[in-house]
Amino acid sequence: MPVTITHADIADLCCGSVFLATGGGGDPYVSQILVEQALKKHGAVDLVPLADVPDDAFVVAIGEVGAPTVSLEQLPIGTECLDAVDRFEAWVGKKITHIVSFEVGGANSVIPLIAAAAKKIPLIDGDGMGRALPEAQMMTFAIEGVRPTPAVAVDYAGGATYFDTADTLLYERQIRNIAMAMGGMVFTAEHPMSAEEARRAIVPGTISFALEVGRTLTRHYGNAKHVEAPLRALFDRSDYGILKHLYTGKIVDINRKIVGGFDVGEATIESVGGNAPAMKLSIKNEFLVATVDGRVVASVPDLITMVDHETSSPINSERIHYGQRVTVFGIGCPPHYRSERALKVVAPRAFGFDFDFVPIEKL
Repeated sequence: MPVTITHADIADLCCGSVFLATGGGGDPYVSQILVEQALKKHGAVDLVPLADVPDDAFVVAIGEVGAPTVSLEQLPIGTECLDAVDRFEAWVGKKITHIVSFEVGGANSVIPLIAAAAKKIPLIDGDGMGRALPEAQMMTFAIEGVRPTPAVAVDYAGGATYFDTADTLLYERQIRNIAMAMGGMVFTAEHPMSAEEARRAIVPGTISFALEVGRTLTRHYGNAKHVEAPLRALFDRSDYGILKHLYTGKIVDINRKIVGGFDVGEATIESVGGNAPAMKLSIKNEFLVATVDGRVVASVPDLITMVDHETSSPINSERIHYGQRVTVFGIGCPPHYRSERALKVVAPRAFGFDFDFVPIEKL
């Protein structure tokens, strides 16, 4: 049964999306306000199940590319994704029949709702990651062989750049350089897909699942100890599977800077009132690796999620600050990322770490 998203659902959707985004995907606060206003003005949006996408569909992915920290300083006005859709359609000479989110992560999970509502283009219940990841070749679209272009990037000043390449690694370099040149963030329409490609490449059901996660966090607002059991029950019956408590403590150090168009850094968490070794989190937009006393307890492509310990509110990596008391959870990744082909581009070695991926359920 299709899920309908109204303006009243956006806060929960943003909350659940940040939880699944493993620290990345962009802070959703400003996007939440923009999307709520768009849905009040244009009406609710029905999510289309992936199985119901018609055979003649022309699917295009919509989202932001850049360093999430930039979105806290260089605020969008809400029409950038509409410009990206208009310019894409004018360039390729074809109407988009369905849109899909890059990632079920922070701002990127809700920005396509603006285009869906204003342009009356159906939004698919799914995305290209089932989490957030920093680079184009890490999307399930690319892993399943979908060409990244034709693509259009729109910057905050209203300018547009057009891309035409079949090489996803080259596209990643190009789009990243454009994002850096245009202030650190751009909005894109990319990865056009046929219905057959979409069914193969999209991680299904993730937007409605993010809404479920957000509603669970809202219902159990408060100490993270109390939300752990309801969250575990929710994930147990999902494609993600396992959810594990990894650590609870206080942020005692955060080192973060923008490098090559990414937020890169490391956070250190120490236990409170105990003698447990500290946890270290490696960051590249998202939380990539969690170690305790030098031992890996979770790593990409599995999910590492941080919440405020007292409220259970999920925390983006750009919102980490000294003194926060946090709880860290580890979660299994969608099956799309457990294949040998996927692990070549999303396992720890793809990020420069000198160890192989071990599923969280085996750690």
